[in-house]
Amino acid sequence: MGGSAVGALAPAARAAVPDGDLAYARLLVALELLSLDFYSRALRSGRVSSGLELRRARAAEKQHYEDVAAVLTAAGQIPATAQDIDFSYPSKSFDSWPAIARLGVRLESLSLGAYLGAVRSLETPDFRNHSARAAASEAQHLSVFSA
Repeated sequence: MGGSAVGALAPAARAAVPDGDLAYARLLVALELLSLDFYSRALRSGRVSSGLELRRARAAEKQHYEDVAAVLTAAGQIPATAQDIDFSYPSKSFDSWPAIARLGVRLESLSLGAYLGAVRSLETPDFRNHSARAAASEAQHLSVFSA
């Protein structure tokens, strides 16, 4: 997702954000942290021939995290950070490009589904619009691994 939706999301979050929307924000924050960890590990693995697409995807995931974390922060909550979660992966997940791609498909499918679910369920219009844009971005990331 290009640009920042933080400015657009923060005023909406200051208003009374329904508990269900805040629960989705906590879920999406954790999912974005997982995605950031996955992309960082994939790039460090040395098994990626050209990391440009993965670096772009990681940058987009970072923006998604910041945007969703802003919803929580504006609502007076503290979003999780990478230091709060210890991610682990199946063995050999980063041993080859095919292994990375298989895991990437699984994680990006999960992300896409979560954002599409958010679009259907969120009550806050700005947050719902952000989630729709993030879903489109996740679909692009999925195509990198599906090719």
